[in-house]
Amino acid sequence: MNQNYSTIGRKARSGIEINKVLRNTYMLLSLTLVFSGFTAAISMAMNMPPMTYLISVIGGMVIAMFVLPRFAHSTAGIGIVFLITGLLGFGLGPILSMYASLPNGGNIIMLSLGGTGVIFMGLSAYVLTTRKDFSFLGGFLMVGFLLVLLAAVANIFLAIPAMSLMISAVVIMLMSGFILHDTSRIIHGGETNYILATIGLYMTIFNIFISLLQILGIMGGDD
Repeated sequence: MNQNYSTIGRKARSGIEINKVLRNTYMLLSLTLVFSGFTAAISMAMNMPPMTYLISVIGGMVIAMFVLPRFAHSTAGIGIVFLITGLLGFGLGPILSMYASLPNGGNIIMLSLGGTGVIFMGLSAYVLTTRKDFSFLGGFLMVGFLLVLLAAVANIFLAIPAMSLMISAVVIMLMSGFILHDTSRIIHGGETNYILATIGLYMTIFNIFISLLQILGIMGGDD
């Protein structure tokens, strides 16, 4: 009997901890998205050159891979998350300025924002509602990501519009898979650090938004 009570108690504590990680993740994610929008607006106001995007992405990735893991279990990690997301937002400024200059650029940006929100909220709600375990997707998603990365590098030299469109579409599918995978890991206790969970989900949202911009820009452009 005591063993049963002990098991129930552990499950209850585990559930509380998971809900805390989930709550903190979504709260921090919301704040970083707002902060990214703020830094993107600053970048647009400063009329930063297109190279800013590449520099910001490389800088953000380096910090995320080599600096953040060292501070992920301390409050300093929160500041680093804001540094990364603010940097990526700042890099978005020139991209948004470029699309805003198009005849239908405002619509492209708003549709991309709306589409990103629908994809993220829809997939997150699905995982939270069904409680399905999507951890099995991990290996497949990583292989797919590496293949897309190679294709993207190759297309820098090939510059084929149709290939760019295909890569963007595949990126959206892969990032959608990462949303399912990462959210599932949180609710099943596989990810217990809300700082790392936040940066993972932020990256998926960032990549989906960029990919939607590219797809809608190609399909709705004048070229």
